[in-house]
Amino acid sequence: MNNYESIVILNQNVSDEVKASFLEKARELITANGELTNVEEWGRKTLAYEIKKLKEGYYILFTFVAKPDFIAEFERVLKLDELVLKHIVIKK
Repeated sequence: MNNYESIVILNQNVSDEVKASFLEKARELITANGELTNVEEWGRKTLAYEIKKLKEGYYILFTFVAKPDFIAEFERVLKLDELVLKHIVIKK
């Protein structure tokens, strides 16, 4: 099992209920395949460049422990979610 960090940038125009639903779904996915150690909601920030014609995004940092084969599945789920503008997963 390895330590990972993932930053996810969500669409700025989503409601609080939709953000809460996304967070719950991500928490369930990570805890089913590893151990979620921390979730930090950084909030709305200006993007360095426009993504899908948006200038701001909602940033969330996940810190977790998981097996390496889970990362491909986690990234696949994030790519399929329409709320996610960008994401990155790094090994600590």
